[in-house]
Amino acid sequence: MIRKILAAYDGSESADKAYAYALDMAKKYGAELLVLSIARPPEPPEDVETEAMLENAEGHYEKQFTTMKQRATAEGVRAEFKVAVGHPAEQIIYHADDNGTDLIVMGHRGKGFFERLMLGSISKQVVHYANCAVLIVR
Repeated sequence: MIRKILAAYDGSESADKAYAYALDMAKKYGAELLVLSIARPPEPPEDVETEAMLENAEGHYEKQFTTMKQRATAEGVRAEFKVAVGHPAEQIIYHADDNGTDLIVMGHRGKGFFERLMLGSISKQVVHYANCAVLIVR
């Protein structure tokens, strides 16, 4: 049974599709929805830069979250929206574990064969290391 769903959101078209899937599933199963956006810290990280970057990311995502919150409310879905700082795959997995998530829903980013081979992808890392089911939306 699906009680908690985490939707990873980065503002891309793929993430918008994933959010639509997550919202639909949350509505059908009566599940709670956590929408998580991740801000990557500067390399190498410094406290002052990280704080400023987090504030900018929160402001950026809050604008996008406004419409998403209205949509969730209209669908009757209880949703929480959060911005975390760190490596996206690590943060998605951490928050999924921390919240007792039953399903992670995320978009697929199209990369060329060479990029996937050399760099991997966030979705691939999440699929490999998550302790719950993962749905990748194309």
